[in-house]
Amino acid sequence: MTLGTLDRFPTRAFSAWRSRSSLSNRNWRRSCLLIAVSVACGWIAWSGHVLTLPVAVLFPALWAMSPSRLTALLVSAGYFLAASRGLPQGVANFYAADLWPGLLLWTAASLSFAGVHAALWKGQPEGKSPGDGRAGMAMAARYLAAAMLMGLPPLGITGWAHPLTATGVLFPGWGWWGLVAMTAGLAMMTSRYWPAAAIVLGGFWLWSAATWTSPNLPERWKGVDLEQGESLGRDGSLGYHRGLIATVLAAASAKTRFIVLPESALGFWTPTVASLWQQGLQGSELTVIAGAAVLDASGYDNVMAAISAGGDRVLYRERMPVPVSMWQPWRAWTGQGGGARAYFFANPVVNLAGTRILPLICYEQLILWPVLQSMLRSPIAIVATGNGWWTDGTSIVAIQNASVVAWAKLFGLPVVTAFNR
Repeated sequence: MTLGTLDRFPTRAFSAWRSRSSLSNRNWRRSCLLIAVSVACGWIAWSGHVLTLPVAVLFPALWAMSPSRLTALLVSAGYFLAASRGLPQGVANFYAADLWPGLLLWTAASLSFAGVHAALWKGQPEGKSPGDGRAGMAMAARYLAAAMLMGLPPLGITGWAHPLTATGVLFPGWGWWGLVAMTAGLAMMTSRYWPAAAIVLGGFWLWSAATWTSPNLPERWKGVDLEQGESLGRDGSLGYHRGLIATVLAAASAKTRFIVLPESALGFWTPTVASLWQQGLQGSELTVIAGAAVLDASGYDNVMAAISAGGDRVLYRERMPVPVSMWQPWRAWTGQGGGARAYFFANPVVNLAGTRILPLICYEQLILWPVLQSMLRSPIAIVATGNGWWTDGTSIVAIQNASVVAWAKLFGLPVVTAFNR
């Protein structure tokens, strides 16, 4: 090594260090910006307004642009935590101001979402820009794999804030072809062509917003919202049920044949309750679809029951109750029993008077697979119920309604809802 080479060595080393330092600073600033935009994306998309749902399509691009796996993790966590921000307060309401169960569920769900997306993220090879060639195709495939994992059990149990929910806003009436188009659009958002994809999807969004109309109500159906707070279904007295029957009869018109009441409206489902309602509906042609709990020694089923003057039956058993507060599988594993049972893939559609119905109870309206599984059976109406007293001070019920409306618009179905607050 010559003296001239030795003289140049410190200069080269300093230049290399400065280059790495400059790159590190750029990546740090870029990471902070991506995380901030991701939080805003989750907050706006899941604000409870159906027309803001398409903001969620920005998330795949933010995830793909991450300069490191840590940034991808934080971008995913920021989006998810912002989208599900009402959960801790809602669970605190449910447990009478105990915030910890809500924080635990919120944290566990966010770790699941962020962990999947971080594990499937892959940096670009040296000298390649995001989305180049095979690397871009691999990134798209990795995002679609993450989306699938967060849409199906077991990880899909907490797969809230799924960008596919926005399909009905961008492609109303397109049905399954709309899902194909949305999936392709989300994949494109992870590539170097994401600006073009964003412009195209934005155009569909503007057109949809300009022509937007709410889904129709099914013919001869009516939903009755209640404002009974946490007392709904907890009063099993004769007076309570007679009062509820009077509310139903007062809400019905001459053309009404089906009345929908919120989740848990009937409390515990017993032969006595069924007999009382059948007597109360004598002389009318009404069928009441109402929430109830079917209790036995090992736990309970959260159900929709159908009652008319001529008889009654359990119409639907909830496929996915709320984790932690209702669905507590660890109790069965430890031999304790109790908690609501989950029927994951059972009864995706039910038949009532020759009508194929897609039933969704509360939590099922926030996740992906119950809706898509039911749509495979070609229902002709959606019936969505909930008991949202515990969501006071949050936008959870509004997000549930927005999700149901988006799915109804995608498949061109009428929808009837009934909620208690």
